[in-house]
Amino acid sequence: QVQLVESGGGLVQAGGSLRLSCAASGRTFSNMGWFRQAPGKEREFVAAISWGGGHTYYADSVKDRFTVSGDNAKITVYLQMNSLKPEDTAVYYCAAKATLHGIYDYWGQGTQVTVSS
Repeated sequence: QVQLVESGGGLVQAGGSLRLSCAASGRTFSNMGWFRQAPGKEREFVAAISWGGGHTYYADSVKDRFTVSGDNAKITVYLQMNSLKPEDTAVYYCAAKATLHGIYDYWGQGTQVTVSS
């Protein structure tokens, strides 16, 4: 059974930092990443890492503030979030896909990140 378990969310003041972790089990993946969903908005892509080449991908809104990293052997992915803004407030979801050109079809339960102004 595949499981993705996030941790590390919480409440932080604007300008602060948080580090999210996602530990997976049950299989290996091609890519792992992070999405987020704010109240009243659609889920959006945040960042991802491709294990094959170590390539990383970021949404423009988080580029230069967030860093995605991980350990393929441990099937763990991290999201270091710096210079947080109130608009970063959302539920953050870890996601994974089995193949490079597939869809993200494995999801964690989500972790709340709240940034106060």
